Amino acid sequence: MNGLNKLAALIRQQRDDLLSSWRQQVKQLPSARNLDTPTLNDHIPQLLDELVDALESKSDRTIPQALAKGSPPVHGLMRFREGYDIEEVVAEYNILRGCVHDLAKNHGLGLEGGSFHIMNNMLDRAIGLAVQTYATERALELQKRREEYLAFVAHDLRTPLNAVAVAASVLEETFRDGNARADTEWMLKSLRRNAQRLQRLVEKIILENTNLCTESRVKLERREFELWPLVAALIYDLRPIAKTSGTQLVNEVPHHLDVYADASLLKRIFQNLISNAVRHTAHGRVVLGARESSSEETVECWVIDDGAGISKDKLEKVFDELESDSANGSGVGLGLAIIKSFVEAHGGRVSVESRQGMGSKFLFTLPMKADREQSTTRNFATAT
Repeated sequence: MNGLNKLAALIRQQRDDLLSSWRQQVKQLPSARNLDTPTLNDHIPQLLDELVDALESKSDRTIPQALAKGSPPVHGLMRFREGYDIEEVVAEYNILRGCVHDLAKNHGLGLEGGSFHIMNNMLDRAIGLAVQTYATERALELQKRREEYLAFVAHDLRTPLNAVAVAASVLEETFRDGNARADTEWMLKSLRRNAQRLQRLVEKIILENTNLCTESRVKLERREFELWPLVAALIYDLRPIAKTSGTQLVNEVPHHLDVYADASLLKRIFQNLISNAVRHTAHGRVVLGARESSSEETVECWVIDDGAGISKDKLEKVFDELESDSANGSGVGLGLAIIKSFVEAHGGRVSVESRQGMGSKFLFTLPMKADREQSTTRNFATAT
């Protein structure tokens, strides 16, 4: 029996021990620590059978046909779904290579010549197929996240754009009649500030598309700042929208209440909550408030309205993407999905209390003190 047949027979006879040794070493990889045996084995037993077939055929010309059965691509796909890094996918195959080498050495077989060439060819091609599938799936996932993120930003554009449009319309009517009203000055300021905000958001979209977003994460730039001025500035900017609905915006946030958060994302959280409340609270009140929760070292924030409220059957899904919470079925859940993603990125929680016809109360929490790193990265449910 030549060396190729001896190695093939040895792998077949010691298959279970070989797999056990491989699993023991693979479990040292961070992503594999909590995987059970069937999940770990995945396609590896089949790959060993394919290696045996190639060794017994005494030629690596059968390798493409053997690998064409599809086990490495399936393995790459499954490892992607299990949260592996691409380096860990490669490491699994190289661990298997080492296990086969140790098995041969312990039984007096030298991995050289034809057997060495065939085994390396088999595993190298398997690595290539698995990594190619993994990389393809990751690219598709990143593209999906990027599209979700751009959808979030586009939704955020809607509120300041509406404020600009309303203010411009009122100004147009004012100057057309030749009557200068007392509120002309603040409308002009609102127009300018919202136009600047739109410009920044549009520039961010362009930047994200240019760089093709290598990570689907929210980058937090935290700092300590006073909450009241941020809320007051947002109310000032959104007055044109509230005025068209006859809705009163009330700032009950205490002065000198500090939060530890990303100011830009916090503005977007409040902006979405305010615009959503105004949309469903014609001729009513929208109250913004906050308080310290010393027991949890957090700041609890809320936006309360006395508007239409949310029906009981939609309340549980209100933070899901593209869920509708309006009577005509228009999708506004994307904005609430943004809120949930941004609050959770800060390590906080978001909830809602509502009764149909009685209004709604949206609550979320933020850290009160800078007890974490100034810059933190967390996964996005939505995107970065």
